[in-house]
Amino acid sequence: MRQLGTWSARVGTGFLRACAVVVVSMLIPAVWAAAVALGIRWGPGNPWSWLAPVVLVGAGTLALSRPVCRAVRHLVARWTGTVIPAGYREAPPVTRMSTGYWWNGFGYERTRRDALMDQKWRIRWNDPADRRDLRFAAVVPLTAGLVACLPPAGLAVAVLGLGTGRYGTPGRLVGALGLLVAVALAPYAWRALTPVAVRFLRPSSAMALAERVEELTAQRADATIAQAAEIRRIERDLHDGAQARLVGLGLSLATAEKLMETDPERARALMREARAGATASLTELRELVRGINPPVLSDRGLVDAVRALALDSPLDVTVDADLRHRPDPPVESALYFAVAELLSNAVKHAGATRVRITLTRGDANIVIEVLDDGRGGARVRDGGGLAGLRRRLAAFDGTLEIISPAGGPTRATLEVPCASS
Repeated sequence: MRQLGTWSARVGTGFLRACAVVVVSMLIPAVWAAAVALGIRWGPGNPWSWLAPVVLVGAGTLALSRPVCRAVRHLVARWTGTVIPAGYREAPPVTRMSTGYWWNGFGYERTRRDALMDQKWRIRWNDPADRRDLRFAAVVPLTAGLVACLPPAGLAVAVLGLGTGRYGTPGRLVGALGLLVAVALAPYAWRALTPVAVRFLRPSSAMALAERVEELTAQRADATIAQAAEIRRIERDLHDGAQARLVGLGLSLATAEKLMETDPERARALMREARAGATASLTELRELVRGINPPVLSDRGLVDAVRALALDSPLDVTVDADLRHRPDPPVESALYFAVAELLSNAVKHAGATRVRITLTRGDANIVIEVLDDGRGGARVRDGGGLAGLRRRLAAFDGTLEIISPAGGPTRATLEVPCASS
């Protein structure tokens, strides 16, 4: 009895899914059929009877191809868990220049609205994914669409043959055969959509390569901007801190040298101030060097450097580490500063009291998890610190995932590819 109920559920679910596939895959052919019907209605005697059907076919196909493909991706992902990347070109940001014009990646426009409109249509008409969508729109009705039509068609034949009784015994036999086809094929007919979608909707090698080039270009730009900002920070720290103290130290020593014979007490006081200034300058230089490349990271590795961060933090920080080998220095440095920023966020914004840091390494990646008991609500916002951290990790093909419900806890997971050595 339970098996019968399971089979009935599979038949019902499969029939509904087959109907959904028919609706989606036959939407554009329905537009074509409507165009043909319109041309027939106007009649061959009208010399302009061909114009409206051609316009309807062209405009309808172009307007519906992308929504149909998106609907197919959604259905395949929901029913089977197979995610098919869209591969559409992303629009670059629209920027206002100092001249007052707006740059959209292709040209300058007077207003932001005009820049966005021009950008939208340029990307839409030059996107290789549009040709792929048009090809899929032509293929899917003749493949998955026809297969998915079998259960609804079988049910229609069964209703005509068994329900009306107009065709006698032959009609009932045909109706019974149609019902058998509908019931037998319903659990399987919709499944033809998945291989067709995977074959014709996935991005081509050229599209994937172009997307990767754009991604690497953006990462290079982010790295260049971050490097320039870091150089400016170092220059500012040197100018406002150690350099100013060293200039003051030189002036104090020069004054003490002049006062050595006339006012020895004043000279000794200036020497004491100079010594204190030298100590402060040395401390600032050490802090600056630690911010550029912490000595403990170079000497002891990522695990001990993270433990040093834990000791310096005002929070109760626990570090669990299972790293058999040290990663490459650039990766190590990026992960160290990422953990440092997450700890700083836990102190400044989350109001946390305890943090747990876990470092693990698999065969092909390093995973660091930072879990705090703060108030939660952390989000990756454009222009924010977490967005910048994600961009810096992306330079190493790394990822940052944040799970931070309101009320906490906040779980940040860093993952960077790194082959074992």
